[in-house]
Amino acid sequence: METQDDKRLLKNSIIVPIILVLTMLLVEIIEAVFHLDFSFLGIKPLSVEGLPGIFLFHFLHGDWEHLFANSIPILVLGSSLYYFYKPIANKILLILMFSTGLITWCLARSGVHIGASALVYGLTFFLMLSGFIRREKKTVIISLIVVFLYGSLVWGLYPKYAIENNISWEGHLSGFIMGIVLAFFYRKEGPQREEHVWEEEDEDGDGNENGDGDGNGDGDGDGNEKPYWDIPEPDKDELTVIYRFRK
Repeated sequence: METQDDKRLLKNSIIVPIILVLTMLLVEIIEAVFHLDFSFLGIKPLSVEGLPGIFLFHFLHGDWEHLFANSIPILVLGSSLYYFYKPIANKILLILMFSTGLITWCLARSGVHIGASALVYGLTFFLMLSGFIRREKKTVIISLIVVFLYGSLVWGLYPKYAIENNISWEGHLSGFIMGIVLAFFYRKEGPQREEHVWEEEDEDGDGNENGDGDGNGDGDGDGNEKPYWDIPEPDKDELTVIYRFRK
């Protein structure tokens, strides 16, 4: 049953992804209304002019179709990140946004690279791999869901396919690399698999090796009697019954 805390966490988890998508939408609206083209702010590899694109290229898109293609995954994957990995979500998102831009700026072919698909790939492969590494029930489930929904993104890593469709496969590759790196690097932070520790019992199952509950070995647990090996031998002329009891 969903608790109030779960509902609150779900609501909070969509705030940052919505802000990202609204910012992308606002940029596209401004371009359309004022007949502007902000693509010059994208990444231009190995160019000083293209350095601002390391931070800005996620918010720039070629057209509405390009924007919508990235918006839904950002909402789904971003919300999943903040819901299941709340303690480290901000770090993962910021590192992905910066590192994917930097790698694209360093390694991509000449041209202008724009779009949030590098971030989409980073989130996808972080969520996809992180759950299996941690082996925590909820994160494994979200990993399987991401594989089912976005497993086909691997085609975007194939250079020939990407180039034919005017796609920045280098941006995709940067997201793929950083998603995997961060999944391993932060595997000890955030949700973890619950470990069950079982207490070991001694041979008699009572916490001491003598089995009498008080560690004195006298058989009844009151600490006053002598150990059974100190009990004198019975008188031969009398019938004596000695009871030795162990718990």
